[in-house]
Amino acid sequence: MSKNNNTRLSGRAADELRKISIEVGIIKNADGSAIIEFGKNKIIAAVFGPKEVHPKHMMRNDQAIIKCRYHMMPFSTDTRKNPSLSRREIEISKVIREAIQPAIIMEDYPRTAIEVYVEILQSDGGSRCAAINAASVALADAGINMRDLITACAAGKADGKVILDIDDVEDKTGEADMPIAILPNLDTITLFQLDGCLSEEEFKQALDMATNGCKKLYEIQRNALMNKYFNDNKNKEV
Repeated sequence: MSKNNNTRLSGRAADELRKISIEVGIIKNADGSAIIEFGKNKIIAAVFGPKEVHPKHMMRNDQAIIKCRYHMMPFSTDTRKNPSLSRREIEISKVIREAIQPAIIMEDYPRTAIEVYVEILQSDGGSRCAAINAASVALADAGINMRDLITACAAGKADGKVILDIDDVEDKTGEADMPIAILPNLDTITLFQLDGCLSEEEFKQALDMATNGCKKLYEIQRNALMNKYFNDNKNKEV
């Protein structure tokens, strides 16, 4: 936080999101895709499927399976990253898969696989939440039957204050980070993690703050999808 107690080093208020933009349908060879700019994060998500399952032994007769890969490009961080998947990337891939799966009507796609690929072009803290938001929009763009969009946001604590949407500096120097993902219309939490310590009062404040952040992100996701399909239909009429 800055000397002014109401603002942070970035100039944002405690409950203010970073600047966010989403563009839908940016990869023509994918069934669905999106790119999100979440502060300085730049992330692409692509969806393929429903498609044939490989290897066959992973196939489920009663529902689809979800495959997810979260990968950071070597140039995405301040220091060059090894291009191979790290243990952290494998863990976050699992976290994203488990966060998005409750939104998908899995029984509509038996004996198939839905593949979600997330590429981090530039990272600045909160990339897992940004990735979930992009993956959610890409799934909708692919026409996958969903109960709701998945929207994700984190709250945390830095300099003794509970704040929304922590960036890389706040993540590294702060006292707590709490990313969540929700299905807004169903009032259901699909991801909850907490790294650090919060008092009971701080926990409630952080949860409310993150939930409100998710609701703001939901509108950005909806508008991105509407813009894509509204413009497509408008161009067809011309």
